[in-house]
Amino acid sequence: MATISFKTLALSACALAVAAPAFAGGLERGGYNIDLLFDPSDYVLEGTATFVMPQRDVYGTVDNPVKSGGSLPAAWRTTADDSENYWSPRIGAKAAIGDMADCMFDYSEPWGAHLKPGQWQGASYNMETDVKSQNYATTCRVKFDFGKGDLSIIGGGFYQEISGIKHRQVLSPTLLGPAYPSLLSGVGILDMEGNGWGWRAGLAYEIPEIAFRASLVYNSAVDHDLSGTVDLTGVPAIPGTPLATIGGRVIPVYGQVSMPDTVELKMQTGIAPGWLAFGSVKWTDWSQIQVVPFCAVGTPVCRPNFAINTLDLFYQDGWTVSGGVGHKFNDQWSGAVSLTWDRGTSTVIGTQTDSWVLGSQVVYSPNKNVELKLAGALGILTSGSSGWGATCDTGKTCGDEATYKFGNDLVAAISTGIKVKF
Repeated sequence: MATISFKTLALSACALAVAAPAFAGGLERGGYNIDLLFDPSDYVLEGTATFVMPQRDVYGTVDNPVKSGGSLPAAWRTTADDSENYWSPRIGAKAAIGDMADCMFDYSEPWGAHLKPGQWQGASYNMETDVKSQNYATTCRVKFDFGKGDLSIIGGGFYQEISGIKHRQVLSPTLLGPAYPSLLSGVGILDMEGNGWGWRAGLAYEIPEIAFRASLVYNSAVDHDLSGTVDLTGVPAIPGTPLATIGGRVIPVYGQVSMPDTVELKMQTGIAPGWLAFGSVKWTDWSQIQVVPFCAVGTPVCRPNFAINTLDLFYQDGWTVSGGVGHKFNDQWSGAVSLTWDRGTSTVIGTQTDSWVLGSQVVYSPNKNVELKLAGALGILTSGSSGWGATCDTGKTCGDEATYKFGNDLVAAISTGIKVKF
């Protein structure tokens, strides 16, 4: 077998740089990724699809009867599946502009969440939450000779859309009597959407002869003005209660959320002929998302104590640290393994604790124009608990709907991709 040189390895560095998908905190799914921008080919098309299977189960649930106007039925479960499987796609195209510049366009779904516990003793907190996103980005770099390698200045912008629903038990079925469930469900449904613009900037330095690359990229926050409805047609208007004026109606609402800014440092370098080491550190500003209130249209200032519904998150900042090693076996086959730690973003409520994920990837190149990728990951979601009593805004108690515990759980993922370059 011929020896694989550093320079030959450099041509496959982008293929090895991400060994497997991780299960990150907050509302992160695919996140942001501009690795395609560094592919040495003049023109590149790439598509990947990742299927993630988190197995997070919660137990020992206790409902707060104040939230649902009364205790929930004893027959409802005291355990729940607090995760749903999901897909994370990404499509990108990159083109060289002369010898000094490259630009790429990509579509991704950076943010999302889907929890569907259904009828359980924490139903006044959540019966189903489903958040989705779409991101359309253009990113370019300009290269300059600098010492032994190339210095790149990176810049770009992106347009982002988010949407979501949340179902929760507003009124206990025990209070609805014979009207439940044929006439009234007691369930309130939030339906919202929003969009916004963001930008990115960064620097990169490369020495192709030793497959070295270091990049530092900042992605801005994206402010979303949200609009939608709260459907309370399944909840009666009860005189003398907050439901007196809103029960039995579909109410137009508005809100605002800033999806977080991120800073990511990535490095890779050849360590021996045919061998590549890589690593990254990413900070995500999830702590800016604490409580997202939704107020009736016409409310002058939307705060939790004026809200019809709130999305209580109480996140802390996220940190993701990853490292691994890749090897090019021959001109057709290469592979990599990685280990990723992600700091949990949940604080007083939620199930997002620290996670450890071991990933691996195999890349097959039948010819110089095509790469086929298959990656897998297996990780641990560490144990924890979620409880009542967080205080938000002007003294209103938020996040007090339910308390529960959860043990160590597994997360698995599989990813496939194809890259065509010429």
